Amino acid sequence: MTQVAIFIGSISDRDIMQPCSDVLTELGIPHLYTVTSAHRTPDRTEKLIRDLEADGCQVFICAAGMAAHLAGAVAARTVKPVLGVPVTASALGGMDALLATVQMPPGFPVGTVALDKAGARNAAWMAAQILAIGDKSLEAKIIKAREGFVAGVEKAARELEGRA
Repeated sequence: MTQVAIFIGSISDRDIMQPCSDVLTELGIPHLYTVTSAHRTPDRTEKLIRDLEADGCQVFICAAGMAAHLAGAVAARTVKPVLGVPVTASALGGMDALLATVQMPPGFPVGTVALDKAGARNAAWMAAQILAIGDKSLEAKIIKAREGFVAGVEKAARELEGRA
């Protein structure tokens, strides 16, 4: 069963979104990572959503640049949570993608995270937190990972202060 779908609007977004897939893999969350476009392949996008929902998909993560309509197109076709990752792909420095992703009409929300790789990671963590609402073992994995983040900062502080 695929729990999370990661859609990228262009193969050029692959490296930017790879950290999203990596986090989901580390947490043991089954996911699909594929390319589909709101504009160039709308029929493929719609079929993917339908098929994935039938397979039990619970969260959709969509990354796109420029007009960045992919997350909105997905949100229009599902009531599952949709998380949008705006991608810096134009001379506007990602502002176009950010605004296109965050400015959704009432009733069709897209939870928007940061641009690019930071957003990719946080989209995976947010998807995991959504799934953890009904999965105590996943919740425990998230808690353990956060403890590791804390330990990493404390170790870095000791090293920087010369107390390693």
